[in-house]
Amino acid sequence: MADSRDLPRRGLMFILSSPSGAGKTTIARKLLTAEEGGLAMSVSVTTRGIRPGEVDGKDYHFTDTENFRSRVAEDAFLEWAEVFGNLYGTPRAQVTQGLEQGQDFLFDVDWQGAQQLSQRAGADVVSVFLLPPSIAELEHRLRSRGTDSEEVIQGRMDRARSEISHWDGYDYVVVNDDVEACFAKVQTILHAERLRRVRQTGLIGFARDLMS
Repeated sequence: MADSRDLPRRGLMFILSSPSGAGKTTIARKLLTAEEGGLAMSVSVTTRGIRPGEVDGKDYHFTDTENFRSRVAEDAFLEWAEVFGNLYGTPRAQVTQGLEQGQDFLFDVDWQGAQQLSQRAGADVVSVFLLPPSIAELEHRLRSRGTDSEEVIQGRMDRARSEISHWDGYDYVVVNDDVEACFAKVQTILHAERLRRVRQTGLIGFARDLMS
């Protein structure tokens, strides 16, 4: 008889979204570290220039606009969007193969990307939106970085308000007023979703063995 701990499972697509400054990157990094091997970051294709320290194929798959548009025409992306003049997309083949092998993927996308992924792969998608404790705190976090001009900060705040308006399109919403508490909640969501019956593809045979 099969061991229930070794039952095959279909992977899931775990989406984390938030306005800039709400802690999405921090929570994502903590998740990837805590779930090492069981959760992989989905590597997007982008037309933006490579930044110092970035590695092609690890941080992003860098390409030009012509190639990106060609892949859009071939329906090679699960989702894609234009952000601040640059194109970003999620390669379909890599994710599809991984899900079938039980690999979970973490997606760092905005509400438009989350909506596209949900429309195209709804049963495989689990979406979580992180909210800041207040708009004032969000602005404080953006200013404390000390890297953006006043114009850029105001642009990010306008975009944040727009993104927050889509909070109700997500499966889960977590207020990030404490990083450790927020991380614990997000990790609990991931663990619970892995146990959904529809993802436990090996349960049918296991249950039949128990009844025979």
